[in-house]
Amino acid sequence: MATRRVRSTTTRVEVSTDRGVFMISVAAELAEMHPQTLRMYEARGLIEPKRSPKGTRLYSREDVDRLRRIQGMTAELGMNLAGVERVFELESQLASMARKVAALERRAGELKQEVERLEALRRELRAEIVPYERGGELVRRADVQRFKIRVERGRD
Repeated sequence: MATRRVRSTTTRVEVSTDRGVFMISVAAELAEMHPQTLRMYEARGLIEPKRSPKGTRLYSREDVDRLRRIQGMTAELGMNLAGVERVFELESQLASMARKVAALERRAGELKQEVERLEALRRELRAEIVPYERGGELVRRADVQRFKIRVERGRD
């Protein structure tokens, strides 16, 4: 009797870390906590799972990581949930401020380039302007040269 070999081909699917793919029981198991704890964290606003069209909670990889962080802060660091909430608020504020600083640094760089451009233009214009001796008015060097050329032609 001949044996038949079946080649197994597995396709690995990459899922973005913020896509809700785990139901509450799986997420609770991955985070090593009871599903009711996840519901309580959601009620406190510590976690916001996505919802399926039928309303089922769907947790992402980021959600599971956040649950593990909450557990670490409460179990290992002895924080209460109010402290965890405050840590998350401060992290959010810090991230927001970091984005603002980055935007301001970009804008400062743009302004610096504009100042350099204007300074170069000012130097260029200053080189073209010379004082007119009679009336004390400012005239362009090119105008003075044209005037000199006209005067010289008139002498010919």
